[in-house]
Formats: sequence, C-alpha cells, structure tokens
Amino acid sequence: MDDAERTTVEEFDRHHRLGRAPARRRVEQAVLGSDYGATSYTTVNQAAELATRLQLGPGVSLLDLGAGSGWPGLHLALVTGCRVVLADRPGEGLRIAEQRALEDGLADRCGIVQSSGDLLPFRSEVFDAVTHTDVLC
Repeated sequence: MDDAERTTVEEFDRHHRLGRAPARRRVEQAVLGSDYGATSYTTVNQAAELATRLQLGPGVSLLDLGAGSGWPGLHLALVTGCRVVLADRPGEGLRIAEQRALEDGLADRCGIVQSSGDLLPFRSEVFDAVTHTDVLC
C-alpha cells in the first residue's frame, strides 16, 4: 500500500469511528433511515429497491463491495434472508460491521473480507449479486 492509499484508508477508519457517535447515528437515522454508522448516502428506500432489482432472498449470495460498517449489505441480509459477504479495505468499518452482524443475528449468513475491490479473493461466479453503494463517488 502506498502513502496516498494508506492516508485514504486511515481517513475512512476515522470516519467510521466518528460514525458511531450518538449524534451522528441520530442524524443518519433521520436522513437515511438507518443507524449503521455509515459513510454511505444510500437510503432505506434505495436499499429496498436494490433488494428488489437484485432479487435478493434466502439462498442468494450477495457481495457488498466497499461495505464499510455494513450498510446496506447487512440490512439487505436482514430483511431478505440472503447471505452477504462484506468486502472493504479499511479495517475499522469492517470491525463495526462484524459487531453489527452479531447484534442483528446475522453471523451465520455474513462473511467479512478485508480486501480491495480489484484484488478480491473469490472465484468467478461465486455470488448471485453484487452491490457497491457509494464506492465510485
């Protein structure tokens, strides 16, 4: 990892830590309808649209790239019954996501991988659906 990439990862780690603050979670709940400590701008209604378009449900495997603290991947798994793998580089967001998966009873349907989107450790055609909300902004 070069210096610029390390700085970016550190900055996202800081944002994820700040996202856990009660005031930030209240704002997130009011604006997005979620309280994951997200660095995303995806609303609950947009997540519902993703679930419909991706035909998520029991037996479906979802890869959430740039998953951060788990929004919306964990939410999609919770409301549809699908399995989800969360992938991202910053470790702080993934640690928060892992805790949230435990709290939401999703540990048996959630995998977490610290990986860059361009170097994913998966074979082709492992997932039925992929999402990457706010990754390319």
